[in-house]
Amino acid sequence: MDWGTELWDQFEVLERHTQWGLDLLDRYVKFVKERTEVEQAYAKQLRSLVKKYLPKRPAKDDPESKFSQQQSFVQILQEVNDFAGQRELVAENLSVRVCLELTKYSQEMKQERKMHFQEGRRAQQQLENGFKQLENSKRKFERDCREAEKAAQTAERLDQDINATKADVEKAKQQAHLRSHMAEESKNEYAAQLQRFNRDQAHFYFSQMPQIFDKLQDMDERRATRLGAGYGLLSEAELEVVPIIAKCLEGMKVAANAVDPKNDSHVLIELHKSGFARPGDVEFEDFSQPMNRAPSDSSLGTPSDGRPELRGPGRSRTKRWPFGKKNKPSRQPWVVTEDFSHLPPEQQRKRLQQQLEERSRELQKEVDQREALKKMKDVYEKTPQMGDPASLEPQIAETLSNIERLKLEVQKYEAWLAEAESRVLSNRGDSLSRHARPPDPPASAPPDSSSNSASQDTKESSEEPPSEESQDTPIYTEFDEDFEEEPTSPIGHCVAIYHFEGSSEGTISMAEGEDLSLMEEDKGDGWTRVRRKEGGEGYVPTSYLRVTLN
Repeated sequence: MDWGTELWDQFEVLERHTQWGLDLLDRYVKFVKERTEVEQAYAKQLRSLVKKYLPKRPAKDDPESKFSQQQSFVQILQEVNDFAGQRELVAENLSVRVCLELTKYSQEMKQERKMHFQEGRRAQQQLENGFKQLENSKRKFERDCREAEKAAQTAERLDQDINATKADVEKAKQQAHLRSHMAEESKNEYAAQLQRFNRDQAHFYFSQMPQIFDKLQDMDERRATRLGAGYGLLSEAELEVVPIIAKCLEGMKVAANAVDPKNDSHVLIELHKSGFARPGDVEFEDFSQPMNRAPSDSSLGTPSDGRPELRGPGRSRTKRWPFGKKNKPSRQPWVVTEDFSHLPPEQQRKRLQQQLEERSRELQKEVDQREALKKMKDVYEKTPQMGDPASLEPQIAETLSNIERLKLEVQKYEAWLAEAESRVLSNRGDSLSRHARPPDPPASAPPDSSSNSASQDTKESSEEPPSEESQDTPIYTEFDEDFEEEPTSPIGHCVAIYHFEGSSEGTISMAEGEDLSLMEEDKGDGWTRVRRKEGGEGYVPTSYLRVTLN
């Protein structure tokens, strides 16, 4: 099956398809170019990372270089640096063998396609011109026939008219004969033009355009073959460096196995043992004897400066290093908890927000990975020679498992963040205008600019530590008065973007996607007053709403 036979009347379709093929080629070149940039940036970051952690001093001047742990770490850094070099090699191969060559090939394909379609349009234009000439000759033949018939009727009427002169009759007959002759010539011209057009049309549809379409088909198939080879180069560039990367990884494994704790302990002993004798027992000093007795080696004497003096063997304080100030045991740190409850409220909120954003980014990454795997699976199903769709099922299942796990973690951190925000707000005890912003929404929601409130929270939380009584204090103490002063008619409409649990006084709970009536706009404090359809009014975070004013 070929385009010239099966798609003889689909000129526009073939034009769009061949253009799409060239666009796909250009998109792949752009993708590989961006891939090379990623590889180059990755290699650059790896090299910077290695440079950051490499020892600054030469090995001969660094006592730490004698430990097997340090030696293994340096070896791992060197292997990572070699690994970065392989990533640069991948980027270089892709840039030369794919980007440059396919870009040049794409330009050649565009010129060839342009030439074929110009040839097809010229053939179409010639056929259209022939059809116009045919139509003109046809109309001329029709017009001449009508005029000849009219002239014949006029001659016959004058011939039968007894009042008409012989000259008029003769003139009318001559005119009728002339018109008849002209109609005959027009007929012959129309017949010749029709024969010529039919011949040109048959040549156009059965020979000329099929040849052009077959050339386009050959061009498109060559482009697809070259593009498939370009797809293969993407993996070949990786496979070429796999042996070297495997050696780098093997070197890292050897470095890991080279750690010798016993030898390191021996090295530490040799480096830092002092050789001092251990201090002897502390002797008893009897202060019950008269103070003016003769001084002895085992008693407390009073020197001339009036200060007591310890004497006797084994009392050198410099040797009792376990009791020195330098070795005084430090205060035990707080037990680190998963919800960071060991931190001050504001610090806890920031850490929870950071963890929530990280989980949200990981979740979005897994979602993108799932979509990419689905697209790849669809491609494999449509084109089996590119891969087996069943081979992607374990990756898809693992991605779905990661998504569910991350969703649970996001919900967990959102709940902890809401509690932390409630504690921060409850510590303030100020008027409505001084309250902090509501809990930040998930990473997908637009963030609120509340730097002033955040700094105010930090300051007040440092001045007034949280207590059990302050945690039960309502968020807003003036809500009831506001309800009495504000009008009862809605001023707009809003939709809840996220779920919110109104656990504090003056707030109201809402479900994600719930329609609410807007009773009062945000006055700059991050809260909006709404009314639910089933009844009940209260404040909810402004960042959790999509508001439409009347």
